[in-house]
Amino acid sequence: MARRTNSPWSKTYKEGLPTTAVDDHVNIDRTVVGAITTGVIDSATGQWKGITVTDDAFTIDATHEAVPNSGEVLSPQATPQYIDMTGFNDLQIAIKPSNGGAFAMEAVMGPADNMYTNLTPVNAAAILRGNEKMDSKGFDNMLGDASETMTADVWNIFFIRNVLQNVKLLQFKITNGSGGESDIQFAYLRVV
Repeated sequence: MARRTNSPWSKTYKEGLPTTAVDDHVNIDRTVVGAITTGVIDSATGQWKGITVTDDAFTIDATHEAVPNSGEVLSPQATPQYIDMTGFNDLQIAIKPSNGGAFAMEAVMGPADNMYTNLTPVNAAAILRGNEKMDSKGFDNMLGDASETMTADVWNIFFIRNVLQNVKLLQFKITNGSGGESDIQFAYLRVV
């Protein structure tokens, strides 16, 4: 659909009278055209940065075998040994133990042999602390679940909304409190 309007050059005045060109009206196209944004070029570096999208599937970490009762493991442990939440808001994690029972989960800083952007060394395995509540006056543990009952030999899936968004060097410390030895599998899926 088009609309007619005066062309911008017809609004000039000379000696108190408007000057207008012959047929000074132009058609303005009012069609909506879809556009796809695939990224931007960083003006500081000149490097292309693509748009962040939700992961298609869970990334499954290597199995922690024969974790004793009260034993702790850090996941993910495979390359990379951390989860980069840059550009992601939410996270889904899944834990598949071979022995059902109670397990604790804490969000911790990733391994010391990795940098947090340009900072090194980091306080590896330290509980991540932050201030996400507007009314809070101090820092709180970003995610620390002391006991979660899990079923054996199935994926127990947990949804974490907003709390860990944009953390660049994230691991989970999982503590076996099931009362016996357990193999522990871990998986994650990041959501924009």
